Amino acid sequence: MLIKKPTDIAPSEITPPELYARRREFLKSTAALGAVALLGPLIASRTARAAEDDLKLTPYKDITSYNNFVELGSGKTAPARANGNLRAKPWSVAVAGHCEKPGVYSLEDFLAGQMAEERIYRLRCVETWSMVIPWLGIPLNKILPRFKPTADAKYVEFTTLLDPERMPGQQSRALKWPYVEGLRIDEAMHPLTLLATGLYGKDLLDQNGAPLRLVVPWKYGFKSIKSIVKINFTDSPPRTTWNLEVPDEYGFYANVNPNVDHPRWSQKKERRIGDFFRRDTLIFNGYAEQVAGLYKGMDLKKNF
Repeated sequence: MLIKKPTDIAPSEITPPELYARRREFLKSTAALGAVALLGPLIASRTARAAEDDLKLTPYKDITSYNNFVELGSGKTAPARANGNLRAKPWSVAVAGHCEKPGVYSLEDFLAGQMAEERIYRLRCVETWSMVIPWLGIPLNKILPRFKPTADAKYVEFTTLLDPERMPGQQSRALKWPYVEGLRIDEAMHPLTLLATGLYGKDLLDQNGAPLRLVVPWKYGFKSIKSIVKINFTDSPPRTTWNLEVPDEYGFYANVNPNVDHPRWSQKKERRIGDFFRRDTLIFNGYAEQVAGLYKGMDLKKNF
């Protein structure tokens, strides 16, 4: 595993390897001052920022037992009960559209030459619950250039596995299958956008999107598509699943925005899993400093 710090990612978003085993006491105590003597000012600075940002990790058991993954079953506990059904090895990813190197790649070849990084990101669901998750993964901007997208590649479309036997939820008509999501190419290439392969130092379980899922931390969770089998470079916005199903509730952009309510509930507050009290929702889920420039001049209420 590689711990790297891209220059435009806040230090609080990345866990240094020397803190991994001792993360909890660093995040929840005032021992940052003592850490200066033990680990140096850089570690103390990262610790202080992590505590300031309230990035206390959600327990592994909660992250792996409270999930939205309709393909594995409806309800929050159904996906975990289906764990093991997906049989995520072997796995392949098709690359298509406006690129010079389309093809079907084994997961190993698709990720070849890259080492997983650990990123601690907030996850905010459109349903107003949230988590803090230590992902393992590879920034998407290190993967996509290998396939040489052309100038016509304005968007990236992602597709989930279609297999009702392995994905029993697809036997229902809850949604039009397979699940599809998409990003603008500049969103996909942003350094925060991650192709996750694990969390808490372990491989992804089925319910968390094994073996490969998208993580876009400034957007609502439904944008972070799971169990990806296809990446397609397009010249127009992809027709995404929830946006097609309920367009007035699920916008294409789905940026976390406390000032734009869901038609059926407010987005101003959220409940962090494990907490009793609700907290204020942060614009862009707390990542405005890094990503607000992507939407300069856009009406965020119209382009929700």
